[in-house]
Amino acid sequence: MSPRRLILLLIAVVTVGLVGAYVGLRLREPPAPPPSAIGGAFQMSDQNGRAVDADLLKDKWSLVFFGFTYCPDVCPTTLQAMNAARQQLGGKAKDVQIVFVSVDPGRDDPEQMEAYLEGQGLSGVVGLTGTPEQVETFARNYKVFYRKVGEGEGYTVDHTTVAYLMDPKGRFVKPLAYGMSPEQMAGQIRQAM
Repeated sequence: MSPRRLILLLIAVVTVGLVGAYVGLRLREPPAPPPSAIGGAFQMSDQNGRAVDADLLKDKWSLVFFGFTYCPDVCPTTLQAMNAARQQLGGKAKDVQIVFVSVDPGRDDPEQMEAYLEGQGLSGVVGLTGTPEQVETFARNYKVFYRKVGEGEGYTVDHTTVAYLMDPKGRFVKPLAYGMSPEQMAGQIRQAM
């Protein structure tokens, strides 16, 4: 093979490699937000009407879930799974709290949150609600999507279904996907602890 053909072949191989690397980088999924991008300050009211802030997430592992009390399926299923996961932690269960944040401030006042949690048998779960502005700030800090769907009393709310595992300093650790079994959740929590 002549030196000229060898150089042309080498240039072609390098060009194909560079184009392949460029295309691979462009098609790659965007990176997940850094843990510090999830969480932050908030001001809400719990189901007893007490004002709470981000200090609520200190000194315990927290499972933070956004939903609403009129949710027909995702919210009660997820809250029950989280509660069962917490119970599976045995002695470590006392170090874990579940925080249910309403994205329906129009209907979910503290009294409604308390009645809902009691009706679901979720003692020990902290229910949070607030003004539309407070809910919007909290949801934005957690990168949560929510949107009212429909009109009248029967409206529903589309919302993010992931739960957030937060460490005892109030820092994001990992998401817990919708549909995880209590055993899977308990394993993820145990591993993080």
